[in-house]
Formats: sequence, structure tokens, C-alpha cells
Amino acid sequence: MKLSSRTRYGIRAMLELAFEYGKKPLQIKSIADRENISNKYLEQLIAMLKSAGLVRSVRGPRGGYMLAKPPQEISLKDIFVTLEGPITPVDCLKHSEFTPNCTDCATRQIWNEIQDAISNVLSSKTLRDLLEQTGQEQGTKTFQN
Repeated sequence: MKLSSRTRYGIRAMLELAFEYGKKPLQIKSIADRENISNKYLEQLIAMLKSAGLVRSVRGPRGGYMLAKPPQEISLKDIFVTLEGPITPVDCLKHSEFTPNCTDCATRQIWNEIQDAISNVLSSKTLRDLLEQTGQEQGTKTFQN
């Protein structure tokens, strides 16, 4: 399984907003410049995150975007599901009619275990966890992917 740029960039943008949580809103251009992401692409991602209630906008000359909740309340699963949709490694887990004999399939159980494992990892990690991993507490920021 390979994560799309949508999820990778979305998490990086959310992390930028987490760095500024409780301070000032960030403009899309600022996030895009810091993370080397296209403005247009980032606008699409932020719109999706805003619709999901993870980000809020602030109008005005000092406006921009902020996290809608504290970093410890936003899991990576929240971001992933918003940008990618359900965590489903194979279609038959979501639609058993997709494959003939799906319920008797020998591999279905392993796909289900993979789905659960991914979901559990993403649910257990928050933006705050990522901030701590990046050394944000010491004022250093070192993340890229």
C-alpha cells in the first residue's frame, strides 16, 4: 500500500498548523512555501480539511487557517479518512458482493487484519505526537517526506 501525495501533503500542512496552534493563523502561501507544495493543490486539501471540521478559516488582513481543535484531539486517522476516504486495502472488505465467494475467501481475513492494524496505528497517533517527535518542544522543526 502506498500513501498518496494528498495524505502526505495534508498531514504536513496540518503539522504546520499545529506548530502555530494558539498563536496566529497561517496563510496557504506560507504553508505551501514552507512545505514546497503547490498553492492550488494545498487549497484543495485545506478545503477538504475545513469541510471535515479539522481546520477553520480566519478572515481579514491577518487571516488564514488554524486547527479547529487542539493538536492532541486530531488523530492521523481523522486526516487520512478526510483526504483518502475509508481505510480499505481491498474492495471486498467494503463490499462483500464485489468478489464471488468473498465470505469464503482465504485471504479476506488477512486483508481485514491489515485494515485493522493500519486503522489502529493511525488512530493512536495525533498531531501532538508528531510535534513531540519533531522536537517542537525544543523549538526545532525537522520533518519532511
